[in-house]
Amino acid sequence: MSAAEDAPLFELDGLRARVAAEVVHPEILRGVDLTVRAGEVHALMGPNGSGKSTLAQTLLGNPEYDVTAGRIRYHGDDITSWATDVRAKAGIFLAFQYPQAIPGVSVLQFLRQALSARKGIDLSVLELRLSIMEWMDRLGMDRSFLDRHLNEGFSGGEKKRNEILQMAVLEPDLAVLDETDSGLDIDALKLVASGVRQVREKRPELGVLAITHYQRLLDHLEPDHVHVLVDGRIVASGGMEIAAQLERDGYEAFR
Repeated sequence: MSAAEDAPLFELDGLRARVAAEVVHPEILRGVDLTVRAGEVHALMGPNGSGKSTLAQTLLGNPEYDVTAGRIRYHGDDITSWATDVRAKAGIFLAFQYPQAIPGVSVLQFLRQALSARKGIDLSVLELRLSIMEWMDRLGMDRSFLDRHLNEGFSGGEKKRNEILQMAVLEPDLAVLDETDSGLDIDALKLVASGVRQVREKRPELGVLAITHYQRLLDHLEPDHVHVLVDGRIVASGGMEIAAQLERDGYEAFR
């Protein structure tokens, strides 16, 4: 087995980052170390301002953030300088906290273009429609949803289910869920969590990094590892007992 084949799916080694336009601004991420292996689910929890969303954006190469030190490795390759589209094509997926609307582009058109870029598969509209009907049924999505403009007029739950649909269709190796539970009622949360579980059942090698404020998502996802991010650093790691301690004592116990 080669070193690349034996490498973890995803590694952060001393990652430090800041807002690109604010070169004198203090770093938001101040030395993050994290290793995700194929098939593992990791949960990252932290208070507002701890750097959770900065981490998600940095992992996908958002040019609004600069990596000032450290390395991001994926399948053993150093991808710290890779462009966002290259990372996405390589199989890194980000489910946004606030998905953007794209007027004039239907969900079906978007998925067709994204799948073509990700895997080089140029399915016809009919072929793609038929191939994703099962996933739409699983996620409780009306089939007419495919012809609606992407996220335009969608409810919070519809936007998040659409993100999970994208994850199912594009078949990434690593899925970063940036506060996917934000703004969801309990029923919508259960549907989204169920969708993530079903994607993992079909693709057990999928690695997941779920970023969240709340234990309720973790109760449904049952992560293998839970990490606490405070002031740009991971200050604690463990199992679900970490989430239970947060629920009981709050983030002050970790400062």
